[in-house]
Amino acid sequence: MDIRKVSRRFGATPDLAARISIAIGAAKPPAVVQALDDVNLTIRAGEVLGLVGESGCGKSTLGRIAAGILSPTAGEVFWKGQNVAAMPSQARRDADLAAQMIFQNPMAALNPRMNVENLVAEAPSIHGMIRGNRADYVDDYLRKVGFDPTMKQRLPHQFSGGQRARINIARALAVQPEFLVCDESVAALDVSIQAQILNLFMDLREQLDLTYLFVSHDLGVVEHISDRVAIMYLGRVVEEAPVEEIFARPNHPYTQALLAEVPRIKPGKRQFQAVKGELPSPINPPKGCHFHPRCPYASERCRVEVPERREVAPGHISACHLNDSTST
Repeated sequence: MDIRKVSRRFGATPDLAARISIAIGAAKPPAVVQALDDVNLTIRAGEVLGLVGESGCGKSTLGRIAAGILSPTAGEVFWKGQNVAAMPSQARRDADLAAQMIFQNPMAALNPRMNVENLVAEAPSIHGMIRGNRADYVDDYLRKVGFDPTMKQRLPHQFSGGQRARINIARALAVQPEFLVCDESVAALDVSIQAQILNLFMDLREQLDLTYLFVSHDLGVVEHISDRVAIMYLGRVVEEAPVEEIFARPNHPYTQALLAEVPRIKPGKRQFQAVKGELPSPINPPKGCHFHPRCPYASERCRVEVPERREVAPGHISACHLNDSTST
């Protein structure tokens, strides 16, 4: 998947009375949230791309656009070289089925009135994917995720968080996707269950030849599961590199600040210092580099000019004015 210059804005559409009020100066235009701002990102077949950033930076919005749940306000999304927006209806349907999303809250993502069998079978039944026995089809996908099929007549509230997570994964896999967007899929689970679900994701990747966009704020999880990492800040991807490269040699000041806060089991004392300031509002983001109000290296240029994405090492891209004299 290629995401090219994608932006996404959210805002209320004023009705006729509101438009008249705005036109005569009796009311202000509705606030517009700039969730994504000119994002470029490539997700290669068979890889796990970790997407990292603070809450509110646009990770989930980008994940929803990648999964086809939201459409971009501007920019284009390409699936296997084809512009998704320009696809014929049947090709668009196939592309939508090929990309599935697993949500953060496993309970909120499940219909509380449907049992497990109906939850897993609903989408493949609608799309005509079940050729043989419906129950056998559901049982097969439940076994793939380590869930006991004998419990498939139960309702979601009768299961633990880890079991619900497995149900959500089985439901996504039941339409035979190639690409999964995992939106904080283990954040609501305790640590031991997180490890089980992460191992399950990796096993499924090998068995089913899956590609993942793994959205998370947990750098430890991202380091464990990802092949490449993209760092987001206030709607922009500021750095992108292979996982070993970005953890060993972070380039962007924001990435450096994030990694400096990761706890490590090492002897000796260590000074922890949080990133200064707060994430600015996406309703009124700073001009120039969005990170400049919190950056210790900010200059006047950072306040007025958006930094270009530059390759600072093979496969390592960063958007910072400090790289202008060192880019390759």
